[in-house]
Amino acid sequence: MTGIWLISLIFGGIGMLVSWQLKSKFNEYSQIGLANGLSGREVAEKMLQDNGIYDVRVLSVEGQLTDHYNPADKTVNLSPDVYYGRSAASAAVAAHECGHAVQHATAYSMLQFRSSMVPVLSIANNFTPMLLMIGVMIMYSTGSKLLLTIGVALFAVATIFSFITLPVEFDASNRAIKWMQQRNIVTPREHEMAKDALKWAALTYVVAAIGMLAQLLYYLNMLSGRRSND
Repeated sequence: MTGIWLISLIFGGIGMLVSWQLKSKFNEYSQIGLANGLSGREVAEKMLQDNGIYDVRVLSVEGQLTDHYNPADKTVNLSPDVYYGRSAASAAVAAHECGHAVQHATAYSMLQFRSSMVPVLSIANNFTPMLLMIGVMIMYSTGSKLLLTIGVALFAVATIFSFITLPVEFDASNRAIKWMQQRNIVTPREHEMAKDALKWAALTYVVAAIGMLAQLLYYLNMLSGRRSND
């Protein structure tokens, strides 16, 4: 099991570095006021209106970088720094979350596919860690691979979900950047800052997905190795 801990440590470390850089960029760009003076809330409301979306509420939620779109109750939830912020960073994050609302309103296929996987993912997240841990112990003690195989199958579902998330996130960022540029929400300088902030946000998902894939391949190799030795 040393291998899986090493993989987790490596990608966990990379993920922490990317998250640190994201927070650093956000803090840096938050110090530079948006030329038009709009707050993140106002940017979000404007983007929703421009896309003909009037049934989505823009709310403030606690935390830092806790911003998200909730399709269940149709709310764009912005952290205080974004909701009240008047910078390129806050505008970019607010527009990105509204990008998800636009995806929902236009029935974006990848978002629908991702949403359809959520119930299965909930089951996978609840049982996978236990199944993997106990499955490895049983395989090495009795040779039975059934429990580990089930755990690996559920982990594969979570891995697929993490990769499906990537085009959803990239598309939301592209929608945000395109809209902000077309509507002159940002100046050319602010446009580059917004793009950079969203790039680092996207990288957190990329690192997480690759890390999960590496772990999945490790478990598959473990199953394959045991089969060849049985």
